[in-house]
Amino acid sequence: MRVYLAIIDETEEARAALRFAARRAAKTGGMVHLLALVPRQSFNAFGGVQATMEEEARDRAEVLANSAAGELMYESGKMPQIAVRVGDAKTVVAEYLAEHEEVAALVLGAAAEGAPGPLVTHFSTHVGTLHCPVFIVPGHLSAEQIDALS
Repeated sequence: MRVYLAIIDETEEARAALRFAARRAAKTGGMVHLLALVPRQSFNAFGGVQATMEEEARDRAEVLANSAAGELMYESGKMPQIAVRVGDAKTVVAEYLAEHEEVAALVLGAAAEGAPGPLVTHFSTHVGTLHCPVFIVPGHLSAEQIDALS
């Protein structure tokens, strides 16, 4: 079974990547893994405050991932696998891919304007070290264009 890994956050490019991954999975009989990233909080003055800030960020990421999963379940009838991880985004994604050899493609969305984004920049320059291809969905594509391409 083909597994498409989509990174979930609140950006338009993440929504475009998720749409592409969901459509590819539906057309290939595969499934989607959703990975929500929670950056480590840089505030270190008080341990309890930092822990609370990280917990709130994790809660937001879980709500976002569950919402996206619900949409996928509604559209495709298949529940995606959800993971929420704390840490540096590039490291967390690389670790997830290493742990999940079944992932057939990493699907990322590029920003519509300006720099494509840190994950796109990193993984497009390190694609030769991965066990799967990287699909980069241009951020300016409409839903209909994404559907046609997927």
